[in-house]
Amino acid sequence: MKLSELIGKQIVNLYNGVNLGTVGESDLVIDTESGEVESIILPRKSNLISFWFNEQKLVIPWQAVKKVGSEVIIVDLDQSYSSLRKHSG
Repeated sequence: MKLSELIGKQIVNLYNGVNLGTVGESDLVIDTESGEVESIILPRKSNLISFWFNEQKLVIPWQAVKKVGSEVIIVDLDQSYSSLRKHSG
């Protein structure tokens, strides 16, 4: 799959059905040696009240991605997901 094929797709959480946002050009972290996607970074959604969001960004590890469809990326993040972390910057 090409990087350009991910841009513009909505990200939906399988755990609770919440639309987490849309993948943009600068929202992917790529391993420079392997060329593989490491994570997707989403800006804070001001209209979503969730413990995942504060003044920082949501980092979704690529391991949480369950399915990439034609318009949607399905991820599985629950409240106890240990790899979920905040990203400042």
